Amino acid sequence: MDLDMINKLLPVMFEGLKITLNVFWMTLVFSIPFGFILALLKRSKIKAVNWIVSTYIWLLRGTPLMLQLFFVYYGLPYFGKTFGLPETIIFDVNMFGINMQWQIGTSIVFPPFTAAIIAFTMNYGAYFAEIFRAGIESIDKGQFESAKALGYTYWQTMGKIIMPQMVRLTLPPVSNETITLVKDTALITAVSLVDLMRATQLRVADMANIAPFGVAAVFYLVLTLIITIGFRYLEKRFCRY
Repeated sequence: MDLDMINKLLPVMFEGLKITLNVFWMTLVFSIPFGFILALLKRSKIKAVNWIVSTYIWLLRGTPLMLQLFFVYYGLPYFGKTFGLPETIIFDVNMFGINMQWQIGTSIVFPPFTAAIIAFTMNYGAYFAEIFRAGIESIDKGQFESAKALGYTYWQTMGKIIMPQMVRLTLPPVSNETITLVKDTALITAVSLVDLMRATQLRVADMANIAPFGVAAVFYLVLTLIITIGFRYLEKRFCRY
């Protein structure tokens, strides 16, 4: 790969990498707390709540992420028409320096980036919910009873006793899901976002050379390596306690 090829290739791929990283970290920011809330709701003693959350998790884990992405981006516009929603209202939100605009009215329309964040958050929230639920339920029930005997409220018990242990127990599966998320971001090309994968495809077509595929592989491998090292550090730190 000569210098001229590198000069043509890297700027475009770095622009695509920005989109990939934005989808990645925003999905984590929203899906982890969402998953924890779902995990708590699934453990609810109210059967209706338990059933609704269980059904949601089953649907989101049982259907492809690509299908969910298509539903949010292509399917929701038809819902507004079907239910006769009022005049269109446009929301324009700037979050963390990223513009996220959508409109709700006679049709429900999300721009590609917003649709990707919604679909990925819904999907990964369901997976994280099961991880967190399993982590909570793996803790000896006697600890809940002991905390109650000491006068701890439910939230004090969760925050001071259960959560620290749950975090330590769930770090390995959360690490696996996070690495999977890095690779799943390539699906956003389906809604016309020029992420790292799409930028690579464009460069291959433009340059008639498969070298960009190798460069993209290096980008993904570096990202997964950074995540792996980060989670190993966290696991060692939490294992001290």
